[in-house]
Amino acid sequence: MLKHTLIALSLFAAFTSANAADVPSAKSNAAKVDQIRQTLTQRMHGANLGAITKAPYGNLYEVVINGFNVFYTDENADVAFVGKVIDLKTQKDLVQARTQELQHVDFSMLPLDKAIVTVKGNGSRKVAVFSDPECPFCQELEHELAKVSDVTIYTFLYPLVELHPDAERKAKLVWCAADRAKAWEELMLKGKEPAASDKPCDPPFKAIQEVAQKAYITGTPGLIFSDGTLVPGGIKSFQIERNLAESQDHAAGKKVSKAN
Repeated sequence: MLKHTLIALSLFAAFTSANAADVPSAKSNAAKVDQIRQTLTQRMHGANLGAITKAPYGNLYEVVINGFNVFYTDENADVAFVGKVIDLKTQKDLVQARTQELQHVDFSMLPLDKAIVTVKGNGSRKVAVFSDPECPFCQELEHELAKVSDVTIYTFLYPLVELHPDAERKAKLVWCAADRAKAWEELMLKGKEPAASDKPCDPPFKAIQEVAQKAYITGTPGLIFSDGTLVPGGIKSFQIERNLAESQDHAAGKKVSKAN
């Protein structure tokens, strides 16, 4: 994850709380965060630094990098602590919990009108997939999705031309087909390309790319479930089923909360 040598340690969140007199003011804390950001930018060339916040333990600072990865550093940004941070009272892995929190996308904000819609069974469950027609992992994922029923799949065509030069051509053939869902299925499951369309067609690749970048989807496939859970990379059908079930439970919990 990091280009420079890091000290990979497991941290234990059993630090003594700071006295009120030692707590820095908001202004001084903001200045310290700016200083840490500048130092890390110089020392970690090319890293996409996100939020930097003061951790409630150990006089450390939490740093979000490349969208949803987390590490900790000291106030001078001299070292980076990478690995687990365990709360000894609850045995909770704080890094894992924070990463899961960051791996969240507002499903309602996805431009579903720019997706290929495939309805299977009653279509009650929902998942969005960012996919490249030349990506072998995306092809494997399609075979796993074929085993899942009662789901609506929103496929966003996301050709990564720097990796797969012919991906955009194939993606355009699919988007411009009369039956996009069928064209996508036959291409990904059978290797059959759809015929070229003679009608004007403007695929929304640029808009999809912008959405993917905001969600930190840098590769394919990338799945977003209806509860906002982001899963980068391909997964098996039983994992898809598990995430779909958790999404439904999450939605049911929200309904109960509103009712109360």
